Formats: sequence, structure tokens, C-alpha cells
Amino acid sequence: MTEVETATLTEERLKSATANVQKLASFIWGIADDVLRDLYVRGKYRDVILPFTVLRRLDAVLEPTKKKVLDLKKVLDDAGIIDQDQALRQEAGQAFWNTSVFTMRELRGRSSRARLQHDFEAYLDGFSPNVQRIIENFEVRQQIPKLAKADALGALIEKFLDPAINLSPDGLDNHAMGTVFEELVRRFNEANNEEAGEHWTPRDAVRLMTRLVFEPIADQIPDGTYTLYDGAMGTGGMLTVAEETLQSLAKANGRRIVTNLFGQEINAETYAIAVADLLLKGEGANADGLVGGPEYSTLSNDAFAGKRFDFMLSNPPYGKSWATDQQRMGGKKDIIDPRFIVDHAGNPDFSLITRSSDGQMLFLANMVSKMKMNTTRGSRIAEVHNGSSLFTGDAGQGESNIRRYIIENDWLEAVVALPLSMFYNTGIATYVWVLTNQKPARRRGKVQLIDATEWYTPLRKNLGNKSRELGPNDIERIVRAFVEFESSEDDGEHSKVFTNSEFGYYKVQVERPLRLRGVDPSTIHTTAQVNKLIKDGAERDPDAAPVINKLHPKGTQPDHFLGRYQVEFMGSERVVSYAPDAQLRDNEQIPLLEPAGEWRDGIEAFIRREVLPFGPDAWVDESKTRVGYEISFTRHFYQPTPMRTLEEIRADIRAIEAESDNLIAEIGY
Repeated sequence: MTEVETATLTEERLKSATANVQKLASFIWGIADDVLRDLYVRGKYRDVILPFTVLRRLDAVLEPTKKKVLDLKKVLDDAGIIDQDQALRQEAGQAFWNTSVFTMRELRGRSSRARLQHDFEAYLDGFSPNVQRIIENFEVRQQIPKLAKADALGALIEKFLDPAINLSPDGLDNHAMGTVFEELVRRFNEANNEEAGEHWTPRDAVRLMTRLVFEPIADQIPDGTYTLYDGAMGTGGMLTVAEETLQSLAKANGRRIVTNLFGQEINAETYAIAVADLLLKGEGANADGLVGGPEYSTLSNDAFAGKRFDFMLSNPPYGKSWATDQQRMGGKKDIIDPRFIVDHAGNPDFSLITRSSDGQMLFLANMVSKMKMNTTRGSRIAEVHNGSSLFTGDAGQGESNIRRYIIENDWLEAVVALPLSMFYNTGIATYVWVLTNQKPARRRGKVQLIDATEWYTPLRKNLGNKSRELGPNDIERIVRAFVEFESSEDDGEHSKVFTNSEFGYYKVQVERPLRLRGVDPSTIHTTAQVNKLIKDGAERDPDAAPVINKLHPKGTQPDHFLGRYQVEFMGSERVVSYAPDAQLRDNEQIPLLEPAGEWRDGIEAFIRREVLPFGPDAWVDESKTRVGYEISFTRHFYQPTPMRTLEEIRADIRAIEAESDNLIAEIGY
């Protein structure tokens, strides 16, 4: 057979397999309408269809070894062995088992509702602990009485045993079964688009993220075992696509690798979907690496404390309060979690704790804490955030400190601005942050910004708020700009490179002296005395002498810039400081790279140039100076619309005048 014939045959088999997957998914999708209509609202169909799909597949996979497992179970019970999981897995030849005496085939045709319900519950009880997690988080047992009462339980079992859908390994291998399940999840998420964005990242966005993480080092990955992590995994799609991408790149480079998946998810149902998806694909070991349920919030209950990972990808919730987590952790002031209280810039208690109203940046801090620090390749991260992650938080506050911590450690490789209307339940701007703690030499000390907002393919039909997608060519264009870095053929309108410090700034507090009418200028007033004067009605007067609140020791050097003034005090020259007027207080944001010129630093140069000419008595309170970081895509990529010429404006006016003259003439006629 020639290469062309082989390729043609392969393509035909792929098309056939795809068609079969779609056919099976459509049949299972149709079961919901056939059996559950009027019993459940459409948005709740998946609460039944997804777990029953999982149960039927597992049931079919376990059928050939059912008797052997039951026999071994009796032997283990008779021997008094309590921990039976691994032995039963080995006998079943799978990462799961069932020790009930029933199979789905044996349950079909039960004439008594009560008998069917009782036996089906016993059937569920027989599954292994990992499957029990799926059953519990899907809340399958809570559905059984409702289904049995409506005579729908038997109908469901009958439908899933229909010869038209052979869910056994003979009719469907693990990969195809996983694809069917993913297709069902996708359909249900798109049908319920109002909540899909909370748990479901569009596959086009995931494909882009995985390529940004893996492609720059694809040819540097040796044979070995690699760990992948998602701290807000939803249904686990990001992990599975990342695994497929990494395996594909490794194979293309002639490498043999093993991938271990780890994930955490607070939503019980989506966690169950993630575990089920991996079990259906025959990845039982990876399913064991997923942790979830209401008690497993990533922020307040880190299931992987102290563990480090090679690759991390995530799409955390945006604008979602984490007040409950904060309370569980002891309150904002008492949090000691080393993920969020770090040693940086000489401060062993540098706080990354954000406002309680939005915890998205803490997910990024969580991933940063799990980077491998002492390996050749380190770790690579891709995480999606909304626009507030770029600028929210004042200097010294949690969000700004997270940006500072990441950028000053030179871990931020790039930020990619995605097109609007990319996600199912929101049309807001979203950005992919790409991090690594092992930058190549050409990227060190630099950050790349890519504006991909115009690189998209319109959808033929909107899926909720999603009206655009990243087509293969769009993804290729973004990845090419990223990989080429400063040598990109882009004209600079979409890809720009900056030094780390260009995103930093000083927030400087500028004070001016308090001047109160009738106050003795030769008296030193404490802060409490000043407050009492104001409370008692002392009036501000711009022509009054400044109120002195500190007399410095003899020998102190005067420094107007820092608020130390040399004046005649009690008959001698002394250095004093004035009480600041809170009403005249101002803050200036000064770039870290502000040139110092002839002055001691950029702060003084800026203040002397921009402030003192308009407030000669102003000074800087150095104790209040803070360092902040923000990333402004608007500033760097804004393209002003050219103003119209006078001739164009005149032409429009003449046209309007002519039109109005004609209308008036018609009315007169």
C-alpha cells in the first residue's frame, strides 16, 4: 500500500470514528427528551444523563471479569482483609470495580418499581471508592426515588442497553468513549450557557494556552514523567487537552513521556464529570489525582500543599468573592498561608492577599507557589484572567503586590489580550498570562504584550455570549508572534516587548503644611493638639504661618524635599517639620524608570519638575512611598482615530444644508 493510500485510509477511518462519536452522542442526547421530559426541566437533564452514561460504560467494561471479582471479594472477606481496593482493581483489570451481584442487564425488566429501586441502589453501593466519588458528587442516589416513582428508572436502563449504542470496549475504545462523554458535556454546557463559563473554558482558548505553554520548549523535553496541574479545573478539559498536546509534541520529537494529572475543583458536579472523563478514557491513575467537592476550595484548603508541578494551566473565576475562604483562613490580618504571605523585597511578610470581593489573582499566586525552582526547565504556567488583573489594586495592595512579585522575580513571559466575546457567559476582555521561572536568555528582564483582539473567526451561530472563536490560523498567528518574540514580523501594532521595570511605579504622598489662623508659629504642636485646634474651630488660612509639629535635634541637615526646614526658632536657627494638611494632601504616580537627572533619584526629579513649581512649600513623606505594578494594554496599543480634515467637515455641512433646503422646499410645495 502506498503512502497516499495509507493516508487516505487513515483519513477515512478518522472521519468514520468522528461520525460514530457524533451518532452515539446524539442518541444519548435524545434519551433525555424521550425519558426525562416533563420529569425534569431541560437544564437538569445532565444531572441524570451524564452519570448514567458513566455507569453504563463502567458496567460494560466490568462485565467480562464480574465473576472473578465476586469470587475474589468472597475470599478477601473470609480472610478478614479490609483494604481490598488494589486487589480488586487487579482482578478486574481496571482502575475500578463493582462487587454487587447485579449488572445493568440483570436489572432490566424488573416488574416492581420498589424492587428495581432497591436492587439499583445495591448495584450503586457495589462500586469502588473512586466511582463512589462520582456517584456522590453527581448526587445520583438523590435522583433514584424520583426516577423510580415516575417509572423512568427502568426506561433509562432499557435505553442505555439499546443495541444501537454499544458502550462496551468491543464497540468503543477508551479514547472514543472519552470523546463521546466530552461531546455530551459540551452540548449540555452550551445548552446551559448562562453557567457554562463558570466551569467550561472554550476549547479554542484551551488549545491556545497549551501551545503557549509547551511549544517554546517542545524540543527540550526529554523522556520522563511530567506533572500537570489545574487549581480551578472545572470539568477537567484543560488538563486533558494539555495532556494530549504534550503527548503529541513529545511524540513528534521522538520522546516517550508519562503524564500525571492533578486538579482541584470546589463544584461537586463538575468535579464528578472530570473524574468520570478520565475513568472512561482508561486513565484511572490520573483520576486519582483529582480532588474536589464543596470542602475543597483551592484558596482555603490546598489539596496539594508543598507539591510542585512541571506545567500548570487554569481559568479561575473572575470577580467572585472569596470572603468565605478568607474567614476560614482566620481573617485577612491573620492569614499565614505561605502561598500568599511571601518573602520579597526584604520583607518576610510581603502580602499577596487581595480584596475579598475578587480572588482571581490568588489562583495565580497559588500556581506560582507550586513552581519547581531548582530544575533545568522549571515550571511553565498559562492562566486566563479578566482585565482587572492587569491594573486593579493600589501600590502596596494585594493585586499590585502579586504583579510586583511575579515581574520583579522575572517570571512573566507574556500577556495575550484575547478577542472579546470569546466565552459563553461573558463578553468582557480576557487575557492569558504566560509565566515561567526559567526564561531563555533573550527573554530575561523583559515582558511581551500581544494584542490578539482582532485575530478571531466569527461563529456562524452565537453560543450564549460567545460569538467569536480562535480558528487554527488565529492560534497559529498568536503562537508565531509569541515564539518569534522581538524578531516577530509583526509591525509593532500587535506585539511589543518591554523591560520589567517599565510596568512599575512609585506611589508618592505629597504633603503641604497646615496653616491655621491665630496659631503661635513659635510653638510646637503635637498631632493631638493640632486635631483639637481643628475640632475647636481653628480656621485654615493660606497666608498664616505653618504649624510646627516637630523640632529636630541640633545638627540635623535641612532638606526641603523631605519636609525638613531650617527656620529661626526661639532665637536660633533650627530644623523643624510642619504638620501636614490632610485637605492639601496629594499622591503622585512616578515611573520606576523616571530619569534622576541632576537630583538624587527619579522621584525628586519628578517632584521638582511637576509639583514644586505649583506648590513651593510641598514635600514628600518618604515613609508613605510604595512600589506598584500595572499593565496597561490601552496605553501601549491605543490607536487614536485621525481627526477629519476641515474639507471633509465642510462637505458634510454642505450636504446637510442641501438636504434641509430640499425638505423645506417640499414642505412649501
